[in-house]
Amino acid sequence: MSRPLKWTLFLLGGVSLILLALYLYVRLTIGAVNFTFGEEPLDPARFSQHVEVPEGMNISVWADGIPNARYLKFTPDGRLLVANPNLGQILILTDTDGDGRADQREVLMTDLNGPNGMDFRGDQLYIAETDAIGRVSYDAASGAVTGSYERLVTGLPQGENHWKKTLRFGPDGLLYVTMGSSCNVCKEADGRRAAMVTYDPEGGNETIFALGLRNSAGFDWSPTDGQIYATDNGRDGLGDDYPPCELNQVQAGKHYGWPFVNGDNRPDPDFGDDPDAGSLSFTPPVHDFRAHNAPLGITFLRSESWPSAYRYSAVVALHGSWNRSEKDGYKVVSLHWREDGSIEERDLVTGFLNDGEVSGRPAEVTEGPDGALYISDDFAGAVYRVAPGEQQAFSAPAAATVASGVTDGKADIAELPAATRERLQMEGAALVSSLGCAECHGDEPGKVLLTGLANRYNVESMITYMAAPTPPMPRYDLSEVQRRAIAVQLLSQDGL
Repeated sequence: MSRPLKWTLFLLGGVSLILLALYLYVRLTIGAVNFTFGEEPLDPARFSQHVEVPEGMNISVWADGIPNARYLKFTPDGRLLVANPNLGQILILTDTDGDGRADQREVLMTDLNGPNGMDFRGDQLYIAETDAIGRVSYDAASGAVTGSYERLVTGLPQGENHWKKTLRFGPDGLLYVTMGSSCNVCKEADGRRAAMVTYDPEGGNETIFALGLRNSAGFDWSPTDGQIYATDNGRDGLGDDYPPCELNQVQAGKHYGWPFVNGDNRPDPDFGDDPDAGSLSFTPPVHDFRAHNAPLGITFLRSESWPSAYRYSAVVALHGSWNRSEKDGYKVVSLHWREDGSIEERDLVTGFLNDGEVSGRPAEVTEGPDGALYISDDFAGAVYRVAPGEQQAFSAPAAATVASGVTDGKADIAELPAATRERLQMEGAALVSSLGCAECHGDEPGKVLLTGLANRYNVESMITYMAAPTPPMPRYDLSEVQRRAIAVQLLSQDGL
């Protein structure tokens, strides 16, 4: 064989190995990418036109202008806490005049590391950060925290794909925490990932309660059978319609399948033949959601104000798909248990997805002290209130009161000195290339074209977003200087 031919074959083989490695990286860590990027301010006219609830209910915008609104928790005195994981803070919102809309908001806590789950034990507020569990005293009279914040548990696995943690106290007085997987599909090095873990109120006696829960962002105890029911997001990269997302009845010591099996215990194409799979017994879900519609928060309706058809049903926020060729989810559903144990899924709040365009992404649901249902939306930056006993009459703030966010990112860049702007653009382009952003984004089949970024971000807001992006985009270990360079580059060309 001639030397040129040998070199040609060698190079072809090398390129093939690189392409295979990239394919496996995307398949196992991210999946196929087609997600809704970032946030977009609430559009009152669009919401009033499209958002619907069943007859006999009313939906209103209880609060808006809340970037990255995620986990919700009412204080003992009836104020609403809203976690902003990307901003590292917790807001406290109050409806002081009782008109059905929050008119007072303050930052309750800041300088936290990706706060999400929250719960109270007496006057102690417990917070799940991405790497720790902490607590602080809360004073109901002033609506403020007192004393110092104490991190009871540190060194929790953090970062990568599913870094937000959910925390709730159980009826047994134990603290239950779910920690999502670090990847799309893999075998975790830390057994606390893709699991539900319990602690005593002082943060001791760490126990892995259940395994195989890829990303159970929400869980609650049923008021009828006392069992834990948890949502779970199925893996990606296996097509539009498989595997299903799940509702699991979580019991101590059980394994719920990930990464070895999916749905009704069908072997996973990547890990189904793993030697560890043969020694385990897997528990299938009690209900399947459609593939990739991303069920997050869940709460059971306990208030007597709900009609009998809804009382004790479970309400689930479907955050919406990011990797289906046709979007799915982007709504709130209710789950109703039939006499035979099967579950009926019904639409409760719809209209966030119209003709393929997204205007909202429900993230968390909770029942308020007034018996109404409160829903966070981390895309529109809002909290909605659904109340039974009233006719549909969507109530939204006037357009002038809506936080408009960023209106012209390019104008923001234009204010930079020309030399600075050109230097940052060059540095940003080099970083975008080195991070492999083009593997997922671009104007090619199977990739997501990021456009219109300058209409939603300025440099500072994009820097904030990149510090804690929405999964499946991973968290990169970048300095603020590097994130600034990327922001200038992306906003200069208005996308990728």
